[in-house]
Amino acid sequence: MQRQNDPVDHARTARKHAGESMKYGPNAVGLILIAIGVVAVVVSLAAYAAGSSPVGGVAALVALLGFIAGAVWLGWMHRRVRAMEENFTAAHPDAGVEPPTS
Repeated sequence: MQRQNDPVDHARTARKHAGESMKYGPNAVGLILIAIGVVAVVVSLAAYAAGSSPVGGVAALVALLGFIAGAVWLGWMHRRVRAMEENFTAAHPDAGVEPPTS
C-alpha cells in the first residue's frame, strides 16, 4: 500500500517521477520563488524601459535571487524524493525496480 505523502507514484505510472512537482507539496516553495523571479524580470524590463535604472537593478537582483533560490529548492526537494524512492525500494524488495529516469 502506498503512503499518501509519498511523492513517487508507484502504481499508476511507468515513469517514477511523473507529476512529482504537482504531487509533492514542498515543491510549491521552489515554484513560487521561480514565479517571483519571472515577475521581477518583467518589472526590471519595465523599469529599464521607463528610465529608472535603480529600480530596474533591484528588480534584476530579485529576479536572479528568485531563480537561484527556486532552482536550489527544487533540486533539494528532488534529492529528498530520490532518497524516499531508495528507501521504498529497500523496504519493498519485491517491487519492480526500474533505473532512475531523472
